[in-house]
Amino acid sequence: MMALAPVARIGRGTLFGLSRIGRSLRFALGAVARIPLCLRHQRQIARAFWQVVWQSLPVIGLTAVFTGAALALQIHAGGSRIAAEAVVPQIVAVGILRELGPVMVGLMVVARVTAAMAAEIATMKVGDEVDALVTLSVDPVTWLVAPRLLAGVIGLPVLVCLGDILGIAGGWGVATTVLDFPGPAYVRASWAFLTASDLWLSLTKAAVFGLIAILAAGQAGLSAEGGPEGVGRATTGAVGRAALAILAANVALSALFLS
Repeated sequence: MMALAPVARIGRGTLFGLSRIGRSLRFALGAVARIPLCLRHQRQIARAFWQVVWQSLPVIGLTAVFTGAALALQIHAGGSRIAAEAVVPQIVAVGILRELGPVMVGLMVVARVTAAMAAEIATMKVGDEVDALVTLSVDPVTWLVAPRLLAGVIGLPVLVCLGDILGIAGGWGVATTVLDFPGPAYVRASWAFLTASDLWLSLTKAAVFGLIAILAAGQAGLSAEGGPEGVGRATTGAVGRAALAILAANVALSALFLS
């Protein structure tokens, strides 16, 4: 029996992981199916867009500018070793649009929106406010999660577009002021190198990342229990799972689009 103990642990871990995946998929499908039902809750939708999009603009804008500037400096430093400094505009543009823009915005939304949303819903759950909604014949997922899910799927592409533009602008600013690139030539080189598929990949990633960020917060919040400690566990768990899921989805979408 002792020899079978490791096998039993592996089996229990596998079953636990599969059950978690099954519950997450069930919750995701249910939340997506409730999006049409939430359209009548106009105030909740407006509040969700305010929380997800508008309040995220300052931190995402600043992060994008700094990231683009640092990327331009690093690419120039690396390219100078092989006499390839001229590729800075092209690499910054494609790097921001395909990878850094969507991932950066997705992770910033996780840090700000997912954490706040998970804490809010978890507090309602442990405070019996979710049960009060059920008593009033209000579906908690339709009221609390679906409007934010709609805002995430629509709003994240908007934020990513802004992040892409500001990231490229940050690279342009450093390149023209520090690295002595001519401004018009930098813009032309960046624009000529990008394709419609780059933009499509960026926006697709943004929508998927928005879906992940909101679903993680909603599921963790509605599953919270145990008072204030449960709220803390729900919040940290939602942020961790959403961040890892976004990074995994980024690899999968990149491989799918570039194959």
